[in-house]
Amino acid sequence: MPHDTPLIATIVVGLGLAFVFGAIANRFRIPPLVGYLLAGILVGPNTPGFVADQGLALELAEIGIILLMFGVGLHFSLKDLLSVRAIAVPGAVVQIGFATLLGWGLAWILGWSLGAGLVFGLALSVASTVVLLRALQERRLVETERGRIAVGWLIVEDLAMVLALVLLPALAGVLGGVEQAPAPGGFYGLAADYGVWGVVGVTLAKVVAFVVLMLVVGRRVIPWILHYVAHTGSRELFRLAVLAVALGVAFGAAKLFGVSLALGAFFAGMVMSESELSHRAAEESLPLRDAFSVLFFVSVGMMFDPFSIMQHIGPVLATLFIIVIGKSLAAFAIVILFGYPIATALIISASLAQIGEFSFILAELGVGLKLLPEEGRDLILVGAILSIILNPVMFFLVDRLRPWLEQRRGAEGAAAASTPIGPATTPGQVATTGEKPEEDGPPPPTTLTGHTILIGYGRVGSLVGVALREANEPFLVIEDADKTVTRLKADGVETVVGNAAKEDVFAAANAARAKRLILAIPNAFEAGRIALLARAANADIDIVARAHSDAEVEHLQGLGATTVIMGEREIARGIVEAVLKPEPSRPAGEPIIAS
Repeated sequence: MPHDTPLIATIVVGLGLAFVFGAIANRFRIPPLVGYLLAGILVGPNTPGFVADQGLALELAEIGIILLMFGVGLHFSLKDLLSVRAIAVPGAVVQIGFATLLGWGLAWILGWSLGAGLVFGLALSVASTVVLLRALQERRLVETERGRIAVGWLIVEDLAMVLALVLLPALAGVLGGVEQAPAPGGFYGLAADYGVWGVVGVTLAKVVAFVVLMLVVGRRVIPWILHYVAHTGSRELFRLAVLAVALGVAFGAAKLFGVSLALGAFFAGMVMSESELSHRAAEESLPLRDAFSVLFFVSVGMMFDPFSIMQHIGPVLATLFIIVIGKSLAAFAIVILFGYPIATALIISASLAQIGEFSFILAELGVGLKLLPEEGRDLILVGAILSIILNPVMFFLVDRLRPWLEQRRGAEGAAAASTPIGPATTPGQVATTGEKPEEDGPPPPTTLTGHTILIGYGRVGSLVGVALREANEPFLVIEDADKTVTRLKADGVETVVGNAAKEDVFAAANAARAKRLILAIPNAFEAGRIALLARAANADIDIVARAHSDAEVEHLQGLGATTVIMGEREIARGIVEAVLKPEPSRPAGEPIIAS
């Protein structure tokens, strides 16, 4: 048995320290990812003590990126992607151009070449997949309109970076670097004979071919594979099928079509989402997604040299300004110009105010082509780590800044409405500008009393809601999924939009005057947090929750739940009643449905 096990050591030490420092960060109300980054710094080559294998850590992190994008694809559909193309495509292109221009300006001040400025600017223009998605998931925004815009924006950025990675070697000689000759033969070798446009054409053709293949063939084959494996009855095989599809499509997309691993995984998830088994696929891949995304942050921390900040403090601050402020202002202006509300513009700005994995790849390629000096790579690396650390701060700031901006914009709109120029408006009403209705802000409190608060309106919550309506019980729903909220409002059900675990959202449900709280969500940890909020607001409220294990039952009861329903027990009870107490008048062959 070999004792030299760098892979095991990297995983064990990386996850172990990430857990310790993540827990400490969470204790001080700091996002856990800051703890993960600190764990990476401690096991990296720039600090004394144990040094993990950096190359292995980066490959493990790549698996995390694949699984994370696959998970996002599972909650997306082609319709969702096309619905945001009008803002995501021009927005991403303009923002990439603006950030690249700012990066080129800093490179010019530092005395670098045109090629160095181009690579440096491109590296600063593209956001990190993992950081953006983690931020959206923590705020339950992935399935909202803002989340779809952010993810669509990210997809366009990924496509642009794929094109840049293909073109840079061909253009390196013109930009002052060392030109890489394309491999003899093959598509790119033949395309090179027709110059840059030949390479561009082949790249775009391969991307289009991959997308068409996934939408035409993948939409039939991948769901069929899932259904076939599900019918075998083996949960182990089903989990293996989900992982094989996610990793296999991502790897094949990169090797055969030149598409990024992340983009390939996203399309695999999006195609799989058309199967009714997609929810189960998401559940099966979730633990691995979480574990490997943690390793991504650890790998980023390993590349950080704390002493490099002091050596180049001026350029570091300028780089950070471009990433955090320059990109954010550009994204904010673009979203506002397209008529979206301030809340959406701020969320998009904060989401994109960081850089990550594609930036590292561009920096390494630029150094290898003799385009970018090593100082530029170091600045990109430091800028990435500092922007990732500061990203939670950006979300905190936009939350505080939003009310002031909305109030200021409302005052300007009211002033404009009082002037005789433009469309006629009533006093205090803003003239119609095509702006989409505001979708954020503290939800207004309900006027209901003696009511039931229903948390979640999924498969379980919707059944509970129907029963409450039939019994004429006054109730409201707290839900944050856009499609579900739209359906609830269309049905005339009072709905508080948002995550019930947030105090301001839960306060709108008037728990102090409520009779009952029903926790229909499957997440026991989140349900426990809501139970604490409810019990603090109303010591007499009746709390009914759901659980999947004895441990979850004990956890929820300890946090104040009055009644906890465990699914497995209820299923067993239904089976027993069906077997031991059959309906005497039931016609032969008619199925029994336990109530």
